[in-house]
Amino acid sequence: MASGKEKNIVLRRIFLIRLEKYGISTTMQAYYLLIITTLCWGLNAVFARMAVGEISPMLLVSVRWLGTLILLSLFAGRAIIADLPAIRRNLGYTYLMGTAGLGGFGTLIYYSAYTTTAVNIGIIQGAMPAIVLVGSYFFFRTSVSLLQIGGVAVTILGVVFVSIHGEFERLMTLNFNTGDLLMLIAVLLYGSYTLGLRRKNDLSSIALFASVVASAFISTLPLTIYEFVSGRTIWPELQDCILIGMIVLFPSFISQICFIASVKLIGPVRSGMFINLVPIFASFFAVVLLEEDFELFHGLSLLLVLSGIYIFEKYKPITT
Repeated sequence: MASGKEKNIVLRRIFLIRLEKYGISTTMQAYYLLIITTLCWGLNAVFARMAVGEISPMLLVSVRWLGTLILLSLFAGRAIIADLPAIRRNLGYTYLMGTAGLGGFGTLIYYSAYTTTAVNIGIIQGAMPAIVLVGSYFFFRTSVSLLQIGGVAVTILGVVFVSIHGEFERLMTLNFNTGDLLMLIAVLLYGSYTLGLRRKNDLSSIALFASVVASAFISTLPLTIYEFVSGRTIWPELQDCILIGMIVLFPSFISQICFIASVKLIGPVRSGMFINLVPIFASFFAVVLLEEDFELFHGLSLLLVLSGIYIFEKYKPITT
């Protein structure tokens, strides 16, 4: 079993925190971590589109979290084992978190990629900070200014605008793209997961991450088996393994570690607002790597989402 000192060394290496001795403040650490996080999530929107027809959604979700577990065991296995008593005490909490926030979100984003674009996937994720803000207000009594509420409203308007493809008649007839609706549900799940990270527990960050990843794998495995039994499994070719490896490494392993660490540093509300960077990165990668069209309604939606985050950050009563 790892000693307390050894465990702290592992955690610092894995979570990139405690960098004050290099002149990097806690807030700046969180900002760097969140930029890395959102960059990886922007790539995930593109990876989801690349995976369409190459590997079936549930197989991809299961392989994604199994691969992440393997990486965790290699880099922090001893620290995780040392935290097994705490993991056992929090099994219900971590299973719910992993099922909704990682398993549910991952499943929906890969299914949505079959019927919507990577640009839309990225922009719709801009709704997540609004969910986190509302949840923080009701569950944690986080202070919110009227102008912040206005910022959230502007962000939501941007997400709605991209969901209706800039055509207001779609809103009147409730004619939404299936993939966009799936992404909205996915965002609701991950917003709830973000709020759940604030819950007080005796888990170290690495133990929490390992627990929710294991829960995501276990909870999605039955659906993966059903996919296989029903004959819907698409097995990847050898060249597709590179794509799977990138999904495991960037949006699964690196991004989740950075996000959990940032929430511990500056709280879920301020961390959640940075998710509005995802549309920027996703749009850029979609245009450059997938050659997707970036239309006028995309630009207007992106402008609304970014305006919302600016208003929110500028007029906040600082609380976490």
